[in-house]
Amino acid sequence: MKTTISLKPADVKKEWVLIDAEGLILGRLAAIVASRLRGKHKPQFTPHVDCGDNIIIVNAEKVKLTGKKLEQSVLYYHTGFAGGIKGRSIKDRLASANPQRVVEKAIERMITRGPLQRQQMKNLYVYAGPEHKHAAQQPKTLDVGALNAKNRRA
Repeated sequence: MKTTISLKPADVKKEWVLIDAEGLILGRLAAIVASRLRGKHKPQFTPHVDCGDNIIIVNAEKVKLTGKKLEQSVLYYHTGFAGGIKGRSIKDRLASANPQRVVEKAIERMITRGPLQRQQMKNLYVYAGPEHKHAAQQPKTLDVGALNAKNRRA
């Protein structure tokens, strides 16, 4: 009789994956990356263990959105003071000093909340430009645009 295999944190083998976000649709990119961060693409996926890969995303400032989301969608945050809710459009966020936060937040909100989410988000490295500092890890390139024709905006 076979039993279900449950991974232990010591048995996890993590890979390094490089994704170029230039011209990719934000939501589709975030869904694929969130799934890989959780490790759901692996046959030995265990929900309560961080078994996902380390992911590097470059060119985050060149991500695309469909429709009128660029102007109409608002990302809200709270200052911590009473009545301190504020919001900025995605267009303003992408034009700011930290455009990579748009991609980080989209991915963060697609992963189950809790301590495991915080641990998995530490495996995500997002850079606004084309350069990153993880060349020593020899990351494998994942072409998200080739996975589905809808991932890349024409």
